[in-house]
Amino acid sequence: MSAPEPYFPQALFAGDDQTTPRVFIAPQRYIQGNGVLDKIGQYLSLLKSKKAGILISKRGQQADGVRVVASLEAAAIDSVVATFTGECSLQEIDQHAAALRDRRLDCLIAVGGGKCVDAGKAIAYRLDIPIVVVPTLASNDAPTSTVSVLYTAEGISSGAEFYPQSPAMVIIDTGVIANASPRYLSAGMGDAMATWYEARICIENPKARSVLGARSTLASAALGEICAATLFKDGQAALKAVEDSRVDNALESVVEANTLLSGIGFESGGIAVAHAIAQSYTHIAVVHDNYLHGEMVAMGTLVQLMMEGGSEAKAVAEFFAKIGLPIHLGQLSLSSDDTASLDILIAATMQYPTTHNMPMEVTAETLRSAILDAHQLGLKVESELGDKTYRRLHGS
Repeated sequence: MSAPEPYFPQALFAGDDQTTPRVFIAPQRYIQGNGVLDKIGQYLSLLKSKKAGILISKRGQQADGVRVVASLEAAAIDSVVATFTGECSLQEIDQHAAALRDRRLDCLIAVGGGKCVDAGKAIAYRLDIPIVVVPTLASNDAPTSTVSVLYTAEGISSGAEFYPQSPAMVIIDTGVIANASPRYLSAGMGDAMATWYEARICIENPKARSVLGARSTLASAALGEICAATLFKDGQAALKAVEDSRVDNALESVVEANTLLSGIGFESGGIAVAHAIAQSYTHIAVVHDNYLHGEMVAMGTLVQLMMEGGSEAKAVAEFFAKIGLPIHLGQLSLSSDDTASLDILIAATMQYPTTHNMPMEVTAETLRSAILDAHQLGLKVESELGDKTYRRLHGS
């Protein structure tokens, strides 16, 4: 059995401003709650599963993996465990696909963070079986999407793969999230907050295209807007809940915002400069090695808002400061005087297609100016609010 041909939705939906369709996609089922990890076997009965693969890290196998396997056994579902070693690279994807191809699996369960989830989607596509996503962190919006962000074996962003089907299920246990590091929830809010601001750009710009190559939908923009409103309302309380290792309504709301609202919102709504900058930060070793995707997106969001005139940037920066996200270059171990790193960041961002969803022309000069303006704003907000939460989450 050979791997399926690559799928390119951009070609499927291509057209001019009048003929490009609006496209909305979503997972078949989203299941969230405290303790749902122990019911996965019951949920998989909806897929009539008899033999499931489980992609999970070695560390995860000793914790969440035990619960998943036990639940499958209770439902009379056989399982095959594959160890995810940490990078969503083509090498790791193809290695697992080859090893699992003859195991006669009828679905694949990806249990872990964003890179494990994305690798699981790629492996399931190659095996032509449904993917069931079980995030153990609420640190990004990868779980609900039909796209995998790919990296080199060294962890540098190297493109993306698209799939014709959304995940069959997304199952997220908020009890697991409550016992993870609060820094992951904070990073997830950084990723999710961008959803509204990027979707708004794309819905208002008829030339903008979603990651599917389609026009944005009003529904996805509405999800993005309620996503941002939820974070502003419940973000600090949710972070406190995770710091206390407890589940409450604020945490439930923010986990849904980080995962479901943001995931559907970005994929059917579109992204712009915020995510282009975030992916480009991975080209700078000190950032890639020490910071999370959502932390990079937070910085990208401030840059995008400065490019739009900056009227909303201060309120967003203040929220980021309160939940411990980076708001200036120093909090990504960079400096405004580090022209070499800024040159790398700007060059990579200019090559990223979604940069040009912005309604104005984006040049290297305007991008540099917006990065430095956002940096100065962040320094101002830090001087007013302090950096206590950032230092607490980063152990400094």
